[in-house]
Amino acid sequence: MSIRTIDHHGWKNSLLLSNPHIEAVLTTDVGPRVVSLRTPGGTEVFKSYPEQLGRSGEAEWMIRGGHRIWIAPEHESMTYGLDNEPVAHRIEGTDTVRFTNPGIAPWNLRKELSVTIAPDRPALTVVHTLHNDGTQPQEVASWGLSVMAPGGVEILPLPPLGEHPRDLLPNRVMIAWPYTDLSDPRWKFGRRFILLRQSAERGPTKLGLRHTQGWAGYLLGDALFLKTVHHDPSDTYTDLGCNFETFTNPEMLEIETLGRCAPLAPGASTSHTEHWFLKSGLTPPTDLEDEDRLAAWLAPLLREAGF
Repeated sequence: MSIRTIDHHGWKNSLLLSNPHIEAVLTTDVGPRVVSLRTPGGTEVFKSYPEQLGRSGEAEWMIRGGHRIWIAPEHESMTYGLDNEPVAHRIEGTDTVRFTNPGIAPWNLRKELSVTIAPDRPALTVVHTLHNDGTQPQEVASWGLSVMAPGGVEILPLPPLGEHPRDLLPNRVMIAWPYTDLSDPRWKFGRRFILLRQSAERGPTKLGLRHTQGWAGYLLGDALFLKTVHHDPSDTYTDLGCNFETFTNPEMLEIETLGRCAPLAPGASTSHTEHWFLKSGLTPPTDLEDEDRLAAWLAPLLREAGF
């Protein structure tokens, strides 16, 4: 397990967090961003935009790819506050890096990303924190977005099916955005899973969930990326109650988690945590819509991940 400085596509002050099972690159030249994630010699699972790599100081927000922290609910100024300048960072012990960018004016909301690598597993812990350095309360939530490389399939577990007339109350919430066509063939709504295929042939689509099943996954070739999705039934979430959202377009697919949405007082902070697990060299089922076979294939991987 190590943390060392590298040049990542022209970002000369990037940090490589690695152990024998996983490698993550975080840049301090912009962000905070996790700009690369793979197993050693394995598939890069994060999308990157080559024309935006190694650059900084732009006058507009840049997606760049990788993983980022945002501010919810989505707001054209607050959410898209620029993160194109160097960030402060601190290495804590042998396994953790904490990154903080300046507060976003005029709200003075400061974003912080803390990444900890496991000593002997293909796993990371990522904490997303918003600090209110201003003088007014702000009703916001921390928001973690993983921009996944094209060509994969997202896997979202569903609550177990109930029975009628025993189960009279709803047990799932699904929110659609105005541009989402539920007949879009990229979506597959099953008994046990929702699948979303990334495709270069179709435009944007997005759904949000009150996700209570604890995890989401992305299968890309022989690699499976898993991350936890925290849910607290007593919390209020943004976007009509979503603690999880997913978006795709012809270039990428985003897997998004959200913390609780509540007024954040001056001097206070709010955060939420994701646990990541990445495994490559896998042989997935040929038919992902065979849900029983998919569930059986996932079960030992979820146990290994500790989810």
